[in-house]
Amino acid sequence: MTRPRAALLVAAAATLAAAPALAQPKMEGRAALVQRLSDCRKLTDDSARLACFDQATAALEQAEAKGDIVVVDREQARTVRRQAFGFSLPSLSMFERGEEKEEVDNVTGKIASARQDGTGKWVLRLEDGAVWQQVDVTELSLYPKAGQSVTVRKATLGSFLASVEGRRAFRVRRVE
Repeated sequence: MTRPRAALLVAAAATLAAAPALAQPKMEGRAALVQRLSDCRKLTDDSARLACFDQATAALEQAEAKGDIVVVDREQARTVRRQAFGFSLPSLSMFERGEEKEEVDNVTGKIASARQDGTGKWVLRLEDGAVWQQVDVTELSLYPKAGQSVTVRKATLGSFLASVEGRRAFRVRRVE
């Protein structure tokens, strides 16, 4: 085996070995304020436990009010995953604790505005604020208009297809 080929194989093996570590950022467990609240349960003296709970909940409420900690319920987590559809994000695993991973394969929305850019490709702004831009050269038989429904679905190799009012799909990418 030649040296360049051997070096390439070693580099590829190192990259593959490191890939799992890069793919999933490690969660550090609970937030310190939540752990402090939970630790109050360990106290056996009633008055000390109550004082601990009072202090810990006050600190937790203050941190939430300042934005230092964010409390998200399961439905809010689902909403975040749907809003992030189309973006390539490193991890949303913090929103998946305690439930099976929900794979979002498509989203449906209403067009707030539609326009063609300087190259003649369509840019669709949806009512939820998402902006999708056409990336292929598909000629649309009918132009998209505000108020029409659009479905964006996952396609092959990380791409996405948009279909307005159930018509022929065209390739898009999320830009906002």
